[in-house]
Amino acid sequence: MPVGGRRDSRFGQLLRRGFGDPSAAGALLDSPALRPVQGSGVLLDALGATADPDQALRSLVRLAEAVAEPERAVLLDTLLAAKPLRDRLFAVLGASEGLGDHLARHPAGWRALAAFETADLHPATEEFEAALAPAADPDALRVRYHQALLTIAARDLTGTSDFAQTAAELADLAGATLRAALRLASQAAPEDAAACRLAVIGMGKCGGRELNYVSDVDVIFVAEPAEGVAEGKALQAATRLAAHLMRICSATTAEGTIWPVDANLRPEGRNGPLVRTLGSHLAYYRRWAKTWEFQALLKARPVAGDEDLGNAYCEAVAPLVWRAVERENFVPDVQQMRRRVELSVPAAQLERELKLGPGGLRDVEFAVQLLQLVHGRTDPELRRATTLDALAALAEGGYVGREDAKSLDASYRFLRTVEHRIQLHRLRRTHLMPTEESELRRLGRSLGFAGEPVHELLTTWRRHAAAVRRLHEKLFYRPLLDAVARLDAGAEVRLGQNAAKERLVALGYADPAAALRHLSALASGVSRKAAIQRTLLPVLLDRFADSADPDAGLLGFRKVSDALGKSPWYLRLLRDQGAAAENLARVLSAGRFAPDLLLRAPEAVALLGDREGLLPRGRAALTQEVLAAVGRAGSPEAAVAAARGVRRRELFRTAAADIVGAYDVDQVGEALTDINAATLTAALDAAVAAKSAGEPEVRLAVIAMGRFGGREQNYGSDADVVFVHEALPGVPERRANEAAFAIANEMIRLLQLPSVDPPLPVDTQLRPEGRNGPLVRSLSSYAAYYRRWSLVWESQALLRADPVAGDAELGAGFTALIDPLRYPAEGLGEDAVREIRRLKARMESERLPRGADPTTHTKLGRGGLSDVEWTVQLLQLRHAASVPALRTTRTRRALAAAREAGLLSAADAEVLDEAWVLATRVRNAVLLVRGRPQDSFPADGRELAEVARHLGYEPGGASRMLDDYRRTTRHARAAVERLFYDS
Repeated sequence: MPVGGRRDSRFGQLLRRGFGDPSAAGALLDSPALRPVQGSGVLLDALGATADPDQALRSLVRLAEAVAEPERAVLLDTLLAAKPLRDRLFAVLGASEGLGDHLARHPAGWRALAAFETADLHPATEEFEAALAPAADPDALRVRYHQALLTIAARDLTGTSDFAQTAAELADLAGATLRAALRLASQAAPEDAAACRLAVIGMGKCGGRELNYVSDVDVIFVAEPAEGVAEGKALQAATRLAAHLMRICSATTAEGTIWPVDANLRPEGRNGPLVRTLGSHLAYYRRWAKTWEFQALLKARPVAGDEDLGNAYCEAVAPLVWRAVERENFVPDVQQMRRRVELSVPAAQLERELKLGPGGLRDVEFAVQLLQLVHGRTDPELRRATTLDALAALAEGGYVGREDAKSLDASYRFLRTVEHRIQLHRLRRTHLMPTEESELRRLGRSLGFAGEPVHELLTTWRRHAAAVRRLHEKLFYRPLLDAVARLDAGAEVRLGQNAAKERLVALGYADPAAALRHLSALASGVSRKAAIQRTLLPVLLDRFADSADPDAGLLGFRKVSDALGKSPWYLRLLRDQGAAAENLARVLSAGRFAPDLLLRAPEAVALLGDREGLLPRGRAALTQEVLAAVGRAGSPEAAVAAARGVRRRELFRTAAADIVGAYDVDQVGEALTDINAATLTAALDAAVAAKSAGEPEVRLAVIAMGRFGGREQNYGSDADVVFVHEALPGVPERRANEAAFAIANEMIRLLQLPSVDPPLPVDTQLRPEGRNGPLVRSLSSYAAYYRRWSLVWESQALLRADPVAGDAELGAGFTALIDPLRYPAEGLGEDAVREIRRLKARMESERLPRGADPTTHTKLGRGGLSDVEWTVQLLQLRHAASVPALRTTRTRRALAAAREAGLLSAADAEVLDEAWVLATRVRNAVLLVRGRPQDSFPADGRELAEVARHLGYEPGGASRMLDDYRRTTRHARAAVERLFYDS
């Protein structure tokens, strides 16, 4: 075969094996240094499996050239024969140009990779100390350090060690190096060494045994005088030793550098003395230390020097670390520090930062450290210096969800491994993702991405960064965190009985003994569930104490927890979604209505996790859900029971949203109206199915009246309705009447069946002739009645008529029929106006309950709902024919339209609107608190206080609430006198 053909063949082989420059690779393969192995397919395959085959080949040639004969032959023969050496050496040469340089300077180092003893697979400080011990000067120490680094990298790159083991080995090597450097410094100044006891405290990743390949090694120096030596003289000697140690490790020579030793985490940073006594350290931490300094001390560990002094230092500062959370603004300080770190990154580098940027390593580390500091005060199991160990402990203790912890663990390992691979390339300290295609390709291949290494690397990195950022924000800024930090977690459980009772009484608990029983039942034991409860309870107790009835809140929480305690999502929701715990506390302590609903279906707690869960569903979605439930039910009774279950859940959603302030008064009314409309639709559908054995004979529509038609219902409202029907073609009118009556009657019966769910009474007394008239009329019958017999009060009642269920076309026909009555073209005559005023006056005198205070009765009292609504309705009857905007069933919209049309002044409109909103809010609040409807303020002082809380008043604001109500409604009544009676 021609020579050119052989070259083309090898060119293609090199391309297929991943060489980026086959021509240069071919020339290197033909170099004299590799002549004994030229043409070896084994060699080419091994090179092609590396992160960067071109770099690996270049470094191999340099190594072979540096090895003298006959050592070179031994090296090459061993490479061909021994796969372990081939894998280790080529993995290092393909990933690390820096370690390739080291081997070129010290070629005998390859023999360290030829074989590993089993005992050497995961060496610790003692093994590294033995490897560094022969170093008699700083350069010799640098050489032996890099030789040890070579073996760590080989184990790492071939998968013998995982990330955590590699990081621990790097930290252990750093500790051994600091000991060796201190030995050399002491040998150079024996008089200084004799004058003091010096301990080196590893901080940061060195202290946490999770060091990088290339990183500053953070330390703190602590010293004590030797016996008989003055403190000042001893500290001077210790300072000289410490400074010499730092120079040995940090200096750069022909043998490179080990790493910079950074002592800036010491008290007062670079402005403070390099070395202090233990007493001086403690005095500083007790009086002057900033929050971040305690966070840094989490990882403090003796690594060199006087072991007893190092241990004494760590034992002395540990209590200060775990009490740091009690400092004012501790959590906000830590959170703010993380923001400052992120802001310090140049904008051009932010998206490339593996360490400091969003979704970077600091996000994991800060979140874990903050959770440790907050909860480690009371849980010693969390006092771990290594990030992954601490994360595992947080998960085991229930402070972080297992899935969240698993995700963070995986992402942290990936990001740290990427960081390691980037630093290994040239043995430089960097945390930036490269941008060059070739560098990304090498990095991707070093991580095992073989298909499309660049694409796979970047995709995986972005996925992990996004997961880290999401979980960081979830954990690091968890709303409960600051509250837990400010409270003595679990103190109520651990305090003596008398002290605990006194504290509970001080918080407002009326029955501290019962409260203690609940706390013990919830938080005692060593289970994960109990641990999470101990985290939650201090915050919840505080929130319950903000209510008028803390005992009810705590009792409700115990009942919900007893019902849901075995559901894995429940406590996880409360722990991880701070809004859920906050909202649950407010709901459980806000009266009877919402807790009663929740206790009937505790799984509704899931709605409290965020604002999305509290958004109203809307009539269309609710109707679709209840009709689907009706379709699946085996009987009409089961169908309506299912619909009532949906109604119960939606009532809870609305009540909870109302309590936490997510809805305004209009949204509450609309949500309640939609819920009831969907329930009526389901009941009507079930009734039709029950009473229509054959072909349907009638169309039926349900028309909402009163507040139902106005979409202004409150929690205790009846469903005021009238029924209209129309016979289907070919069905006699009498038979249609009977069918419609049977369906309407069945619908009402189904809704009246006994149930644990809140009832929905159907009131049909607004139909023509009231209770004496037929329950159901045909459209033509309505037309005849209204044409001959309609009274002015009926026209007024029809102002709020709105179809809500049944046949939509028939409902629209009814609306068209009644529009001329409720929006009369000629307005109202004087007789009709006088009749409406007479009816209103009669209602005020006859229907106000005996003994009721007319200044605080929300419905019939002075300036209450009735005053505002009758005033607005009179304006509608008079002017809706000429002012289309008045043609609405809703009070506030009609009031706004009347103001816009100039039918009343802006001032009058404002006072009427304010009174209507306030009276509506009071009615809703009273029912939420008492669990049953009432049109006046509660007489019970605790209930009255809770109503005031719901309306936004501070504790003790009940009298102010009553004063505000009376003043607001008095102004409204004055406007009613002018607009309704005098106009």
